[in-house]
Amino acid sequence: MIISTKRGTPPQEIEKIIRGFEAQGLSVTLIRGTDYNVFGLVGDTTKLDEKIIAANPWVDSVTRVAAPYKKANRLFHEADTIVDAGGVKIGGKEKIAVIGGPCSIEGEAQTLEIARAVKAAGGTMLRGGAYKPRTSPYAFQGLGTEGILDMVKAREETGLPIVSELMSEDRIDEFEEYVDLVQIGARNMQNFQLLKAVGKMKKPVLLKRGLANTIEEWIMSAEYIMAGGNENVIFCERGIRTFEKYTRNTLDLSVIPIIKEKTHLPIIIDPSHATGNWKYVESMSLAAIAAGADGLIIEVHPDPEHAWSDGAQSLKPDRFADVIEKGRTIARVVGRDM
Repeated sequence: MIISTKRGTPPQEIEKIIRGFEAQGLSVTLIRGTDYNVFGLVGDTTKLDEKIIAANPWVDSVTRVAAPYKKANRLFHEADTIVDAGGVKIGGKEKIAVIGGPCSIEGEAQTLEIARAVKAAGGTMLRGGAYKPRTSPYAFQGLGTEGILDMVKAREETGLPIVSELMSEDRIDEFEEYVDLVQIGARNMQNFQLLKAVGKMKKPVLLKRGLANTIEEWIMSAEYIMAGGNENVIFCERGIRTFEKYTRNTLDLSVIPIIKEKTHLPIIIDPSHATGNWKYVESMSLAAIAAGADGLIIEVHPDPEHAWSDGAQSLKPDRFADVIEKGRTIARVVGRDM
């Protein structure tokens, strides 16, 4: 339930309203505005009568929210949230962000080469996996801290903020120190203990959709992070698992307008993991821009045939540059810059 008070409501009346709801076992979130104050009530609000609440002379409006998420809800936060990730602003009407880089960090030389190519093409951030969640325990698991430090060196040379996936709580301090945008991967979307821990971080979070999760479940995972105090969350659609075999996953572009309608948070698209095939990455990237995505995260590798992971879905640098160039044309059509 969302309640707003009238302009000029005295502070003592605000506190009185809060105490009244808390006495009924409800959690109250207050957003103080210049003219208005807005309350978000979390808990069993079925026992509340809107008419009785509205009878308070200081109450301006009462809205019952059906959705179980409050902090991410557009009703509670009308303006678009713009997330600052290492100086790159994502969301609202800001420039569409393009994140590029390898699936796995393979060493300092490879990381520097790709970072230079990403920047030259017009990319705004560098992605790279240092800790890799792999289906097989025998597959390459990533370089760990060495990979993170390789990305740090690339950032020092190119100025590109870095994005990498956090797998466990024991690496939080490392990511807090070195990584600009902390990615929570699809397999950890409902790792609630990790989400709670990430909620205490100061770095923004890129939250990927789970392999077979509903949009509401996805938003609720963002709610876990935001409830912990970290409200700088970016959604990332990377395709969901369906019966289709022609692509790695099924890219659900309809989530872009839905997320923007239901929440105030930015959303970016990962066409690489969604399609699993470099041939489809360009078309899905352009479609995502047309649909209103706030950014793209694309896998880039100079030698995909010999990549340590996911080479089949990686673009060579020249193709990555083509996607950005064509994307700028689509962006202008929808009133954005890229």
